[in-house]
Amino acid sequence: MNDSTADDHAQRDILNKKLDLKTKLAYGAGDLGPAITANISVFYLLIFFTNVAGIPAGLAGTILMIGKIWDGINDPLVGFLTDKTKSRRWGRRLPWMFYGAIPFGIFFFLQWIVPRFSANQSENIWPLFWYYVAIGILSQSFYTVVNLPYTAMTPELTQDYDERTSLNSYRFTFSIGGSILSLILALIIFIKISDRQQAYLVLAAVCTVISILGLYWCVFGVRDRILAFEAKRILAEEPASLPFGEQLKIVFSNRPFLFVIGIYLFSWLGVQITASIIPYFVVNCMRLKESDVPTVLIAVQATALLMLFVWGALSKKIGKKIVYFLGMSLWIIAAAGLFFLKPGQIVLMYVMAIMAGIGVSTAYLIPWSMIPDVIELDELQTGQRREGIFYGFMVLLQKFGLAFGLFLVGNALQVAGFKESVAGSPLPIQPESALFAIRIAVGPIPTVCLICGLILTYFYPITREMHAEIMLKLKERQAKRGS
Repeated sequence: MNDSTADDHAQRDILNKKLDLKTKLAYGAGDLGPAITANISVFYLLIFFTNVAGIPAGLAGTILMIGKIWDGINDPLVGFLTDKTKSRRWGRRLPWMFYGAIPFGIFFFLQWIVPRFSANQSENIWPLFWYYVAIGILSQSFYTVVNLPYTAMTPELTQDYDERTSLNSYRFTFSIGGSILSLILALIIFIKISDRQQAYLVLAAVCTVISILGLYWCVFGVRDRILAFEAKRILAEEPASLPFGEQLKIVFSNRPFLFVIGIYLFSWLGVQITASIIPYFVVNCMRLKESDVPTVLIAVQATALLMLFVWGALSKKIGKKIVYFLGMSLWIIAAAGLFFLKPGQIVLMYVMAIMAGIGVSTAYLIPWSMIPDVIELDELQTGQRREGIFYGFMVLLQKFGLAFGLFLVGNALQVAGFKESVAGSPLPIQPESALFAIRIAVGPIPTVCLICGLILTYFYPITREMHAEIMLKLKERQAKRGS
């Protein structure tokens, strides 16, 4: 037996084995950095721009908008390029993560520095504005460089229908855990360091180190499994790749993929709208302090974290659809409860937060465990593996959809007469119209999104039996090519 044949057998043995705990943990760690950096940015970057860097709120919002638009645009491009990448040492996805990890961390950190371009920056804010625009674009670029190849690895690590749900449970354990960790770190650092600019720098530095280490843990922890899959994929002698435009036509003619896009979009519209409005709800409707906001968010995230493995185990017994229905139903009940809550009903508020967290965990878990099934259907129909382009366009549409949804919520609050506050001044008393708009945004609007997701999930066509048939046909095709 020559070395090549021995290697082939060794790689085949790796793929035939179930994923071990070490590999699942390593894969999960890859989402730690993106989760921590994204969470810190969502909660603190706008406040940092206005209250530390001294940038007017309108310009600060423009910086974030430019970064988000570019973040959406570069997803399909990076996805397409990762599908084209060839590396014997690292495969298609891992080179992007290996070489992108350190720049990703550096540019995230640079967002929290306030460079001085003149003695009196308040008179000429534009150099600072363009600095943050440039750093924001670079930061979002390297976020995609490490995160999109990471998300596209799921179907390459395992082709088992139930094992993918388990793998995503580990992924989102690290994701939600990273979000909770970032909130805890922020609370500790802001208590210990009184200088706000220094506090943000320390927080950014700690998050940067954790993010880079998590990415390298993932790269080296999954490398053997990924290379075994790559060897099998290359041996299959895929037909010549189609032009980018033709690939798009095939991707969007894949009916189950359109269902997954819709399920994911509506699920995450519910998540993001709720997350963005909860601080307003806690402070204005429940009349609590701003310091109470993180504890409510942690209640949601901690519950979602604990429920991931519960839902993952249940999905093997009762299926992904039923799990999604159960989780979303509890979330809808919680959203209705939040709408009717009155000041002083603090215990009920936390009960509703926990119920919402149970539903949020299925929003994390189920759509991401569906898309690998869609990719294998595409492989059966076209003979090609195109994880990158599928994941890229899924994330692109999600980001544009979320931006549009949050834009509508923000403008609805403004139309309802919501009063903005100036830094250092007491919070104004909001008119009843604004309070009602906040309640609508925390209850009925997410509920409509979740119901739309439930309808799409009900009609999602790939069942466990259909996926088993797809995998059987793919194995038969590979056997014919190998003979």
